[in-house]
Amino acid sequence: MNINVAADRTASAGKAPFEVERLGARLGAEIHGLDLKQDLDAAAFQALEAALIEHKVIVLRDQHLSTEQHVATSRHFGELEVHPMRPQGAFPEILVLDNHKDNPVLSTDVWHSDTTFRKNPTKYTILRCQIMPKVGGDTLWADMEAAYEGLSDVFKGMIGGLRAVHDFKNFRVLFGKSEEDRAKLRKMEELFPNPSHPVVRTHPVTGRKSLYLSSHAGGIVGMPMPEARVLLRDLNEHATQPKFVYVHTWRPWDLVMWDNRQMMHRVRRYDESQPRDMRRTTVAGDAPTVAQMEAA
Repeated sequence: MNINVAADRTASAGKAPFEVERLGARLGAEIHGLDLKQDLDAAAFQALEAALIEHKVIVLRDQHLSTEQHVATSRHFGELEVHPMRPQGAFPEILVLDNHKDNPVLSTDVWHSDTTFRKNPTKYTILRCQIMPKVGGDTLWADMEAAYEGLSDVFKGMIGGLRAVHDFKNFRVLFGKSEEDRAKLRKMEELFPNPSHPVVRTHPVTGRKSLYLSSHAGGIVGMPMPEARVLLRDLNEHATQPKFVYVHTWRPWDLVMWDNRQMMHRVRRYDESQPRDMRRTTVAGDAPTVAQMEAA
């Protein structure tokens, strides 16, 4: 695990029933002393959500949750989503990311924020590790608030009113050329008709601004496509500099939560002859908004 500064273990504010160990100056924290299998009250989950918003990514080790417990825990943070592009099992809220040589990684190895092809994209992601390869398979997160703050005032002014168009393009490869698949694709296009989201969004709790980017973003409203692609590329390269990134090295039974309103993430590629099995729930969010730009 990357620890960017000397970790200090402190009690979370508000008499939370756990301790928080910072993993970076602004990004990432490990939660100690909390077993999510136990019967926790609402105040404990409120404190955990507060820690999540503050640190953007939180890590809980040794959480031996069943699928049912994973779903039940996730519901404390809001309504759960069902991923529209993936097969559903007995628990449709669970997205199974079981990758190996016969089921390679699909698009999770590029920088993204979850489901930005929705009008109301994902708020929180809760990811549980079951099996990890011996080498690799880390997850990287980019702090989009810090990335925004790292821009010049001139650049902030230039992008403050822009909106990016988002598409579920990464998943189009799942649809074949049969008439049945074409009909399914048309249905998905009706459900998710390329929403636009602000390139700079305001967090509804903290009031702070972040870049809001994703591999799903393919253009800028009112901007010629070549210029839009260059701008999005430059912003992504800026936001994913090592100084803005936290890297998590997984262990089985780790549970990691992050706030998609402030983050992008991706998996680091690995030898897919070794399996990597992750289970994910996501909490529904609201349409991204941006506060009026402050006067210069």
